[in-house]
Amino acid sequence: MTQAQSTQDQNSAESATNKSTAPNLFSPLTIKSITLRNRIGVSPMCQYHSVDGFAEDWHLVHLGSRAVGGAGLVCVEASAVEPRGRICPDDLGIYKDEHITMLKKITGFIEQHGAVPAIQIAHAGRKGSTKNPWRGGNRHQKQDVPDSEGGYDIVAPSAVAFNEGSRVPHELTIDEIKEIQLKFRDAAIRAQKAGFKWLEIHGAHGYLIHSFYSPLANFRKDEYGGSFENRIRFFVEVVDQVRAVWPQDLPLAARFSTTDWVEGGWTVDDSVKLAKILKEHGVDLIDCSSGNIRSGDRYQMGPGYQVPLAQKVRAEANIATAAVGMITEPHQANEIIASGKADMVLLAREFMRDAYWPYHAAQALAGELGVEPKTVLPPNYTYAI
Repeated sequence: MTQAQSTQDQNSAESATNKSTAPNLFSPLTIKSITLRNRIGVSPMCQYHSVDGFAEDWHLVHLGSRAVGGAGLVCVEASAVEPRGRICPDDLGIYKDEHITMLKKITGFIEQHGAVPAIQIAHAGRKGSTKNPWRGGNRHQKQDVPDSEGGYDIVAPSAVAFNEGSRVPHELTIDEIKEIQLKFRDAAIRAQKAGFKWLEIHGAHGYLIHSFYSPLANFRKDEYGGSFENRIRFFVEVVDQVRAVWPQDLPLAARFSTTDWVEGGWTVDDSVKLAKILKEHGVDLIDCSSGNIRSGDRYQMGPGYQVPLAQKVRAEANIATAAVGMITEPHQANEIIASGKADMVLLAREFMRDAYWPYHAAQALAGELGVEPKTVLPPNYTYAI
């Protein structure tokens, strides 16, 4: 054997080893004591199908079918930490102990079928008390629900309405800020009692937390407004309240609007700084979304358009990230993981179209990854396929 052949064989062996050990879409992901069976997550998707915040059979079937379909993580939709924190009167909530019973039934089913149950706790802030989008509401132009039809008072860092169709929020006092932070803490306690093993704090999309840290919605002059350090204070203190009661061995994630996409707004560099700080306060993963701080702002969207945001935060803040937004194709999703742009991908609309997306992705990637598609599904199905 020539030296050139020997070198070529060695390089081929190293390439094969690297390919087999490099993470891919179907590699397990371990954070704290939790291991996901793959890097595919069901992103929180508002269903607007609750009365007084209670989960229903709809949520059991909606979320349970995605666990059966092979997702590694199944995240319950934005769940309000208090009634006025709901986006609309039909939102899910986790603001009373009575909510726990049905949520526990859902988490049990999700775990039974191999996925990790997660929940996103949230407060809508100035985007609350709006019309249900599948009952005539407009997702982009928030329309106020009158009190006579179930509407309610809303709150924000500043008394500035989201748009002309929404009501003017009450500007929170310092004492009221502290009260809401305690409601996030109480929601985290309920989440654990309900059997969730992964918790995400919703700090994106123009809702309460985002409206504190973005200079486009926060016009306060006290310790919660003005400088970067002041504007992120609310978020950091919420994390501290939650981390104090959420088990240390369970993952805590935070969703950012990683950029406002608007000059003078929040930037991805700001998100890197915030991610470093929240990591020090016990956050394990950043769910990298973007935008929606103001009505009428428009920006370019396309397949995987938010992936570079997750990549930058991951690389520069040295923290795990999830990529989300117009991720639909198996090879696209796998490339995000294999190239180190994010640690996992979260899908929403694509999961609405196909509850068995992980199984179909395994079929598409079987040749190059060596994954056996049948292993993605429960035995109830695999014997017949």
